[in-house]
Amino acid sequence: MPKGSGKVIAQNKKAYHDYFIEETYEAGIVLQGTEIKSIRSGRVNLKDSYAQIKQGEVHLLGMHVSPYEQGNRYNHDPLRTRKLLLHKREIDKLMGETKEVGYSIVPLKLYLKNGFAKVLIGLAKGKKQYDKREDLKKKEAKREIERAFRDRQKM
Repeated sequence: MPKGSGKVIAQNKKAYHDYFIEETYEAGIVLQGTEIKSIRSGRVNLKDSYAQIKQGEVHLLGMHVSPYEQGNRYNHDPLRTRKLLLHKREIDKLMGETKEVGYSIVPLKLYLKNGFAKVLIGLAKGKKQYDKREDLKKKEAKREIERAFRDRQKM
């Protein structure tokens, strides 16, 4: 099964707008209590989240998982730091890459694969303002071409 395949729960579309994604990694995520139930119901937000490497482990910060309604006292902190599960060689590679200025690790999407929650993280390099404008122009031009082509086929 290719990376990033499975039932997509949440996507971080802003990451593609703000960063050039150079490499992607599939990581497992350590969850507590009722978090998986909230994730399965789609009550998760990846916007403004990022990953950091601390003491040889990758941690995901800023991911919001809403408390589960029927969770009562077993609920969790919605913004707690969650550990990501990667191979040691992948962590070492990410550590070396993020030491360079301008590189960071951002989550791209959260999905379920074989019953387990997985996060697709990307090694990202920040875009400049003019790069973002250029991408928007390309996207708009592509939309215009598709619209013209569709209108032409209807005739």
